[in-house]
Amino acid sequence: MRNWLHVSFILACVILACVAGSSIITRAQQQRPVEQTPDKVVISKNEVPFDVVVRDKKGRPVRDLTAAEFEVYEDGVKQEITSFRFVSSSSTSTPATPAPKAAADSAKEPSAPPAPPNSTTDSSEPSVSAVALVFDRLSPESRLRARDAALSYLGDSVKKNELVGVFLTDLSVVVLQQFTEDAQLIKAGIEKAGVHATSLNTSNNEEARAARATVTAGLLKADPTGPADVPDAASEFATARATLALGNLEFLEQTQRDQQGNATTHGLLHIASSLRALPGRKAVIFFSEGLVLPPNVYEAFRSVINEANRGNVSFYAIDVAGLRTESKTAETRREMSSRNELRMAQLGSSADPNGPMTKDLERNEDLLRLNPESGLSQLANQTGGFLITDSNDLKNRIQQVDEDLHSYYLLSYSSNNQKYDGHFRKIEVKLKRSGLSVQSRKGYYAIKRTYGSPVLSYEAPALAALDTAPKSDAFPYFIGGFSFPDRQRIGLTPIFADAPMSAFTVRKDQAKKTYDTDFSIISLIKSQAGEVVAKVSEQYRLNGPIDKAEDAKQGRILFYREVNLPPDRYTLETIAYDAPSGRASVRTSTFEVADTDEAKLRLSDVVILKRGEPANGADESRNNPFHVSNMMVSPYLGEPVSRTLKQVPFYFTVYMPSGAAAKPKVTIELLQGDHALVQLPATLPDADAQGRSQFMAALPMDKIPAGAYELKITLTGEGTTLSRSRAFTLVD
Repeated sequence: MRNWLHVSFILACVILACVAGSSIITRAQQQRPVEQTPDKVVISKNEVPFDVVVRDKKGRPVRDLTAAEFEVYEDGVKQEITSFRFVSSSSTSTPATPAPKAAADSAKEPSAPPAPPNSTTDSSEPSVSAVALVFDRLSPESRLRARDAALSYLGDSVKKNELVGVFLTDLSVVVLQQFTEDAQLIKAGIEKAGVHATSLNTSNNEEARAARATVTAGLLKADPTGPADVPDAASEFATARATLALGNLEFLEQTQRDQQGNATTHGLLHIASSLRALPGRKAVIFFSEGLVLPPNVYEAFRSVINEANRGNVSFYAIDVAGLRTESKTAETRREMSSRNELRMAQLGSSADPNGPMTKDLERNEDLLRLNPESGLSQLANQTGGFLITDSNDLKNRIQQVDEDLHSYYLLSYSSNNQKYDGHFRKIEVKLKRSGLSVQSRKGYYAIKRTYGSPVLSYEAPALAALDTAPKSDAFPYFIGGFSFPDRQRIGLTPIFADAPMSAFTVRKDQAKKTYDTDFSIISLIKSQAGEVVAKVSEQYRLNGPIDKAEDAKQGRILFYREVNLPPDRYTLETIAYDAPSGRASVRTSTFEVADTDEAKLRLSDVVILKRGEPANGADESRNNPFHVSNMMVSPYLGEPVSRTLKQVPFYFTVYMPSGAAAKPKVTIELLQGDHALVQLPATLPDADAQGRSQFMAALPMDKIPAGAYELKITLTGEGTTLSRSRAFTLVD
């Protein structure tokens, strides 16, 4: 059977764990039902709402501005404000009267035009609906500072109608206290954060710099144009040993930074996403010592900002490291100096294994993010919040956050640009009154719909293309969904897309002697009602030496994800999107998740197998439904099957109920129309410890003419009869 499994394939399986979204928001919705009140501003679905906090030169909130004093620009184009109001938790039912302007100002400016529709100057509605207190991985000293600051922010009680939750972003999100209005529960959650030890990775940059200095000295000593002394064997050995150590240290540092950065950003992403369903203004107060943002994490970080802006969530970043004894850029300078010295020593030497000089210097952009303020500042400023840093007295500074959250202007406008292309649109707010500072979100990605889960930055242009009519069809590929009612995951549904690499742009960089790609595959699973119940995706930023670029175009990408779905008939809509060219192709198919009972016999979909490769032996792959007989197999997804294969392998899984007395009977039929060409009994293999009996066989094709066929499996046993079938086309 294995002679047909000689073609290798790529099986990408990266599972995005939605660690916080559903559990966080469910509790919040239970505690605070959402109701519309007559005095609320009603914003249409095509309008862009956003908050604006305005302060004077002394940092005090400004409460007396009118709509006429605001100007809003989108991508540099002035927009018409369609709704405006000032929101404050301390407001009364009597509208505030704007403060009179000075006589000089009145003489310079014409009288204000009437306020736009839905405009008021004050509001009695609560200004904030939810605040998430999020503690990053912190040192013991910073943990205590963060605890004290959080308790100071909370005060003696929670404001009316305000939900507060307490969370940790460790290797995954840890919920210390679900959203609640109970001040005592919130304080208990904050106290837990103050004593909760988290995973801390210690940087090995200093050790790496020492190894780098040894390698640099060895290269300079061996340079024929350098000093006259000849390196001895001991010196050469020390250089070689330092080179080996340096490689290991740099790899470990990069891996740790990626792990830390991904854990934090994905935690923040799903906390921000969970808040989106609540009305009003939401905020995340993030206690951290600095965000880790290596290149492999930066796209996810941008997605956090995007999701926060879409959900009206502002981030307030608190650098709880306090006053540092040295400049925040000192570590960056040391790293850049160390690397540049080594690169200059390597340049032109026979020991240079790294190609162009730009190779090592291009890490400088990443090194600039070693400044602990870099990521925190971006996160806060681009979502309408601010950063508190360089202070050991956070209790006083954090009261400004409370002031910010409960005193702001709420505006909206209908964009002049109705082309939803998924690209980022910059929002800029200007004031006619001088001497004031403005805080507001910096923009949004132009997509029409919401998708029930965070929209990642690379997904936005593809999802926008998915909404265009007619659907794009720039290149061919195939998709499919399969039902495998596993014991622990009754609704387990693997999702596939199989696309040729030749469909995507392979960019060549002659200076760096490399190639790279930037394309993505996004699948939406929709219920019969048309609701998006799941979204899964992957961005493919592949790269390699330039002489391998043409080889890369010859391969294929096999996209694979798993979702867990309730019984229903679903539509799978998938878009493959090439970012450099903007080309895209959309494919649609249907599949069914049957209503099954774990206590009864269950049957998976029938799979026509296309290719496979030996399994890597990892334990997690054994839970993959396409791990069969120590092989990882992949399916045909509707493309024609060639008769030159001589035989067509197929596969299905039977799930046995606990305590089953006997194996069920299996009948295999090959149908053409209503006529059964072949009808054969089969014997199931013994079930494994999970109750799975995986059946794999092959149909001989050499005596069957080209045409359309259906492979049908019927299962009878335990008082149950089940059948599944798979259509395929055979071609010469």
